[in-house]
Amino acid sequence: MRTHLIATLMAALAASPAMAQSWSDRFVDPQDGKFDMSSHLLEHRGFLPVPLLITEPAVGYGGGAALLFFSESIAESRQRSESAKERFAPPNIGGIAAFKTENGSQGLGGGYFGTLAGDRYRYLLAAGKAELNLDIYGLAGKPRRFALDAPFALAQGLARIGDSDWLVGARYLYAGSSASFAAERPSEIPVRQLESDIGRASLLLDYDSRDNMFTPSSGSYLELDVGMARPGLGSTSSFENVMLRGYTYLPLGKSAVLGLRGDGQFSRGDVPFYALPYIKLRGIPAMRYQGSKVLVAEAELRYNLDARWALVGFAGSGRTDVDNVSFVKAQSASAVGTGFRYLIARKLGLYAGMDVARGPEETAIYLQVGSAWN
Repeated sequence: MRTHLIATLMAALAASPAMAQSWSDRFVDPQDGKFDMSSHLLEHRGFLPVPLLITEPAVGYGGGAALLFFSESIAESRQRSESAKERFAPPNIGGIAAFKTENGSQGLGGGYFGTLAGDRYRYLLAAGKAELNLDIYGLAGKPRRFALDAPFALAQGLARIGDSDWLVGARYLYAGSSASFAAERPSEIPVRQLESDIGRASLLLDYDSRDNMFTPSSGSYLELDVGMARPGLGSTSSFENVMLRGYTYLPLGKSAVLGLRGDGQFSRGDVPFYALPYIKLRGIPAMRYQGSKVLVAEAELRYNLDARWALVGFAGSGRTDVDNVSFVKAQSASAVGTGFRYLIARKLGLYAGMDVARGPEETAIYLQVGSAWN
């Protein structure tokens, strides 16, 4: 079914009252009397504070806060689009956010997402600074702690191809990075990479037929990013990389949805050690398994127990090469897990919950709002 989150919102608005009668009404679904945030999210405009909870094993537990600004409510966006006889476009959203974790990592940033001409064009601007304490493992497989100080800026633009689900565009990323090791610098890491800037430009091709961007039950998403870093773009070193990721969602009867994910990253050239691709799976810390080539496959099954609660189970595996080792003999890692979901916004199809995942070395907990794949 070739619909977007936007179509989901339109249907939700058509079935919802114009405005909640009181503040408490915004958080109770009149259909079943359960806690629900549909009305609050659909009708909200202006500033919206959002708490952040971080459970990434690579940086430890932490939290923060974001302040989002909606140029108009989704209901107002619908009315404007209908009046102009354009494709329904979400409201423009700006925001700032800050976080800190138990290992001392912290960051501050802001951004703005907008659309033009009835969602024919999309743009994104963001900037900030992150101070991260991370581990790199390398060939020895032993963690070596380093601090990364990285101010960054990003600009992206996409244009829709006709009235299709395809979009094409470009992205530019700048990161001025400074790295330092708590102990002696590993010999395999060149000194020049400790103070290195990344200036990368790329071409993008996106496809999105998901029925819901938050927690899909059908449809597919695909993104191809082909980019390069060069001194002329603000980069200290020169390298190229290609990133391809895709998700598809298959309904299994009325109660279950099977999600399939594939992710491939390929790089060559003088890539800074902290920018190498790595296996991204629940249960495996970020940067645990790195290499110039990474392939990941994952499956997730969601089973609805009733109209509100669901159980999920997932399993995935990844493979990454290491220097001077063939990809066939490269590092590999797998992870499995389970979790639960609650339909926190019925009219938006938005689930939230928690996952527990086990990787090769540890067990990790993840708080999820919407899909675990992004």
